[in-house]
Amino acid sequence: MKEKMTRAADFIRRHCQADDFTLRIHHTEDLYTRFAQNAITQHIDGKNLYAHLEVAFDNRTGAAAVNQFDEESLKNLICKAENIAKLNKPDPEYTPSEKAHELRELIKPSAATRDLQVEKIVADIAKCIKNAEEKKAKVSGISEKKFSESLLLTKNGFEGYDQRALFSHSMTMKKGGIETKVSLSAGNHAEFSISRMIEQLNGQFESLQEPQTMEKGRMPVIMRPQAVIQWLFYLIWTYNLREADEGTNAYTGQVGKQFFGDRFTFRSTIDDTKLHAPLFTNDGIPTKNIDWLVKGVIKNMQADRYYARKINIEPGSVFNIFIEGDNTGEQEMMKLVNRGVILNNLWYIRPIDMKRNEWTGLTRDGVLYFENGKVQHAVTNFRWNEIFHEMTKRILALGPSVQIEHDASVPAMLIDDFNFVDVTTF
Repeated sequence: MKEKMTRAADFIRRHCQADDFTLRIHHTEDLYTRFAQNAITQHIDGKNLYAHLEVAFDNRTGAAAVNQFDEESLKNLICKAENIAKLNKPDPEYTPSEKAHELRELIKPSAATRDLQVEKIVADIAKCIKNAEEKKAKVSGISEKKFSESLLLTKNGFEGYDQRALFSHSMTMKKGGIETKVSLSAGNHAEFSISRMIEQLNGQFESLQEPQTMEKGRMPVIMRPQAVIQWLFYLIWTYNLREADEGTNAYTGQVGKQFFGDRFTFRSTIDDTKLHAPLFTNDGIPTKNIDWLVKGVIKNMQADRYYARKINIEPGSVFNIFIEGDNTGEQEMMKLVNRGVILNNLWYIRPIDMKRNEWTGLTRDGVLYFENGKVQHAVTNFRWNEIFHEMTKRILALGPSVQIEHDASVPAMLIDDFNFVDVTTF
């Protein structure tokens, strides 16, 4: 497929008459198997190949896409993009396409993932269903295998080719009012164990029997890694330098300052071979190690190519997530405070005040109350309100950083005075 993508790119390079262009070609091979109510309900296996061309005449831009790669289709792609650009208004934030860069050597994705067959996926799902049936419960979820190739070419000399493969599995088990979910994605299927996931699911499920209602208020929480990654997605979404400089987020004037807790360190890394790191971004910026936050000090913030060029800095975006951990286990965390709750997951996270970095959300997949170093019983879910950077200042302990997604490794966190503002009936 790389050869076909390269031929198309060469054709665009020879025939595009615009002052500038950026061509993105993507090839994907996706396999999805869904299951619900203890039965496989859907299987999709397909390949897609498409090209997206952005062109510019001076600072008038246009774009078009195509999923056929014969010469006539590629000519039409060029024609449509160029005609749109000629008719368009000038773009005041137009940025010339990226120049040539030296890229890291491509590390081919795991063969165990690329060659994964549907028979193996179905066999693992059958184990999940059997486990649920033995508990007189229902299980639903999805298994996904994805392989992709990307080619990026610009008029100004950038040429890059990259590959990615990943496998993910998620499942929810439900019986009566008890419901809990586990999920995992990884680059190497050889390191995936359905038995470990079933064991984790069963542990959560059994711990949630007969949940009790608990009063709202501030209390210590142990956020397991799946809960940590959920709020991190929203922190990253708003972690933007232009918005900070324009005064629309909480980070105005805070670069280089201690704004988060001193136990909180956040990086994107190309050195951890288990964490997926693309060779380059969608705009052609080579990825490299980036310290975003070190012991609570803001070192770098995300900036796109336009804004980086405007203020004369290097552009950068979060391409994977590594949160530095420690060696405190969950049992030890429970002994560090008199009482508290363990959170399996968070959801329905929404902003309250973007400039304060204040968010609200719900707990899900089970909440456990502990006291005197031991879990006592499950409790119903809470609504919470938190200011994310202030929350990190109340971190009392960190567990080891563990891979929870193919591109994310985070620790469990013991956080003091977590703000529960309401209780739910489920």
